[in-house]
Amino acid sequence: MSFSAARLIPDWLTKYPLKNLPTDLVAGLVVGFVVVPQSLGYAVLAGLPAEYGLYSAIVPVLVYAWLGSSSVQAIGPVAITAIMTASSLHGYADKGAAQYALMASLLALMVGVFLFAAGRLKLGWIMQFISRGVSAGFVSGAAVLIFISQLKYITAIPVSGNNIIGYLASLERNLSHWHPLTLLLGVTMLGLMIANRYGSPWVWQSWLPKSKAIWAERLFPLALLIIAIALSLTFHWQDKGVATIGAIPQGLPKLTLPYLPNFHEILNLLPTAGLMALIAFVSSSSVASTYARLRGEVFDANKELTGLGLANMSGAFFQSFAVAGGFSRTAINVDSGAKSPIASVMTVVIMVLALVLFSNTLAPLPYALLGATIMASIIGLIDFKTLQAAWQRDRLDAASFLAAFFGVLILGLNSGLIIGLMVSFASLIWQSSKPHVAVVGQLAGTSHFRNINRHDVITFTNLLLLRIDESLFFGNSEAVHKWVIQTSRRYPEACEVVLIMTAVNHIDLTAQEMLTTLNQELLANQKRLHFSFIKGPIMDNIHDTPLITDLSGSVFMSTMEAVETLQHPKPST
Repeated sequence: MSFSAARLIPDWLTKYPLKNLPTDLVAGLVVGFVVVPQSLGYAVLAGLPAEYGLYSAIVPVLVYAWLGSSSVQAIGPVAITAIMTASSLHGYADKGAAQYALMASLLALMVGVFLFAAGRLKLGWIMQFISRGVSAGFVSGAAVLIFISQLKYITAIPVSGNNIIGYLASLERNLSHWHPLTLLLGVTMLGLMIANRYGSPWVWQSWLPKSKAIWAERLFPLALLIIAIALSLTFHWQDKGVATIGAIPQGLPKLTLPYLPNFHEILNLLPTAGLMALIAFVSSSSVASTYARLRGEVFDANKELTGLGLANMSGAFFQSFAVAGGFSRTAINVDSGAKSPIASVMTVVIMVLALVLFSNTLAPLPYALLGATIMASIIGLIDFKTLQAAWQRDRLDAASFLAAFFGVLILGLNSGLIIGLMVSFASLIWQSSKPHVAVVGQLAGTSHFRNINRHDVITFTNLLLLRIDESLFFGNSEAVHKWVIQTSRRYPEACEVVLIMTAVNHIDLTAQEMLTTLNQELLANQKRLHFSFIKGPIMDNIHDTPLITDLSGSVFMSTMEAVETLQHPKPST
């Protein structure tokens, strides 16, 4: 197989219209300026020096721009991967900053390998098994933990832990360590960030046109960062006990091999890496697929896995921690006019300039601002609207939300996600084990059949028409068997029982045996069993089994055919 260099060039670049270049460059500039303080904050959230947030927004972003599935998704450091990094590497915090950073890169490499392997194995379909309740509950619980974890930056109280119990216990033990000036700065900055983020109609739109108010809201965090640095230099906050990020190494991230762990450490990190890969994929694909649909583009889940995996794998060798698609930064990217990954490349240019030209300028920046930035942005991820909607429409999904939410708060991120998934799967099994089976009748003058409890329909004395609304498998076959027998006893004159299989897409071996037994039991009670609307693939599988060869009745192409044949039997010859 010959190799062509042209195959390395993505389609979006070969077909790129130059008329989109100005808007792409502007969008990249806006996103770059907006996410500089955010990236610094997420690195701190991950337990890393602030510059690692900028490192993580360079190589991974370039790789995803080249190979990712979305033309407008902006990836980089995000809150979920940051706190999962901090949570999983909590035990390595005392081994020094350099060792911890290498471990964070190792974790990013493992996450990338999981994602890349899943992409090559075409496992993109796995996304559909993460219910909305589980993902919203997990993110909401993580958001609460992230919010509490940032108290140490706006109060100077050394708060630590893996769950809400640990955080609150740590807060109680160290409450006397609060620093008045840090608290004043932290609360003030948090109030300003919340007012900017959630009070835009009053803060900006009350005196600015809507178009300008939107830009004021987006650029306010950058303006506050500049003001905080200026005030910190003017009033010497560091000399007064306010923690600042200090000197940031000037220059680009270096090519560095991640930490080489022993077998025991790999086993300890594997579950976290797997869960981080799953969460990164779910969050990134949710964003990418949404904007692909809005833009009329095709979303390829397997390409998303591959691109995101390679982004994390490559970033791991350039001092990055795990990255994923960001909800807010992608929204800003799109709203700013991004048409292609050129916008992400421009964002990388801003990160490079921040490291090369402005690294010393960032040194006086108070940690309190970074903490306030994260706390203000994380509030929007606490998604109680989904819980309310689920409680009204689907209590099982609400149970999955609550299980994931409280599981994360009480037991930590990994255990909380697993508990949420277990409850979700248990709900799925429970629902499947309670299949809906309806007695139906004919709508007058039509060939349609509907539930007798919902519609005014025609029924037939000698016919019992039953519609099964689920596939049949070992988990629900006994329930269907019991329901059919009990229903047939309520209609003693119905000697012909027709099972309508329109919604049945699969019949496993247990269900086949159940239907065979059902046929025998009905026959012993002078009733015949018939089927209608058995789908072709199912019939191919069962046509020569006892279920069909020993069937007391017939298999009909349609329910109408069954009614016409059984209600008006042909005269005997």
